[in-house]
Order: sequence, then C-alpha cells, then structure tokens
Amino acid sequence: MDSKLKETRLDGGMAYDGRFLKVAKDRIQLPDGKITDREFIKHPGAVVILPLFDDGRVLLERQFRYPLGREFIEFPAGKIDPGEDHLECAKRELVEETGYTATSWQFVCTIHNAIAYSDEHLDIYLARGLAAGEAKLDDGEFLEIFTSTVPEMLSMVKAGQITDVKTIIGAFWLEKILDGSWQPAA
Repeated sequence: MDSKLKETRLDGGMAYDGRFLKVAKDRIQLPDGKITDREFIKHPGAVVILPLFDDGRVLLERQFRYPLGREFIEFPAGKIDPGEDHLECAKRELVEETGYTATSWQFVCTIHNAIAYSDEHLDIYLARGLAAGEAKLDDGEFLEIFTSTVPEMLSMVKAGQITDVKTIIGAFWLEKILDGSWQPAA
C-alpha cells in the first residue's frame, strides 16, 4: 500500500531494555518532512485462546493485574517465546494456565491491541474438544478458572465487569461463531 501517511524511521534504539518490556525510541520523518521522535513498547506477541466446551460454555480466568490494582476476567493467553510456533504457544498456554487440552484448534484472527504505543499483536485461536488436566502455572502466576456462557459474558461486558480488550473481542467472535453468522477457516 503506497501511503501519503507513512512515517519513515531515520535512526533510534532501545530507551529501556527490561526482562519483559522493551521500549524503543526512534527518530522519524513525518509525511510533511518534519522530524520527530516516536517511543513505543516492543513486544514479541501473544496468543489468546477461546476455550469452547461442547455445551457452548467457555473457560475463563480471573487474575489480579498489578498495573491496575485489581482482578480481571480474561480468556487464557500468553506471550510467544522466541522462535515458538504461535499455535504451539496457544496449546502450551492453555495447558499451563488451565490444565485443559483441546482436540480441535482454529485460527480466528490477529488483533493489535495498543497500536499507538506498542507493536504487540495477539493471535486468537478457538479451542474445542476440551479435556481437563492439571494446570502448570508459571512461578509467580496465580489465577482461578471458571466457566460462563457467551450471553453471560456479554452481560458482564455491558455491566463493565469484563473490560479486558482481548476478552471482549473474543466474546464478540464467539457470539458470531455460535450463532452461525461467521466461522473461522478450517
């Protein structure tokens, strides 16, 4: 796509290089020729799993999120390790966080959740044929799992009880999948 909106990187580097987050600071040229800086978080990407039981219920997590100082309701998700296949990451994260495995996996879509200040992307996968097992939480990871129907989830979104963007988007996709108006590619 040839765009008159494109910004061109001139130079730059890491402003902060942490264990989890990295912040880049680049000097760029704007479409009008002016020079400015852009700071953004570099992220390796993540996966989101929409675990759907045969009866139409979904598996969710409740987890405390320190930056906002409260618990959130979320779909299982996790960071992609360097060189890791995205589907394999989704399978690993589902087992680690919930103990569940799935016999059927479908790619739903990729979302970019913070385009103004991060290069993070999230690949969303639908997981079916769920079988319970033992969770293998990472050190320092604490969460509770529970089930909900999609209509219950949508009510929680409307009531402001679910505000996590990946979970809201996942709930909307599941609503479309379950009512038959959209299906992910086989």
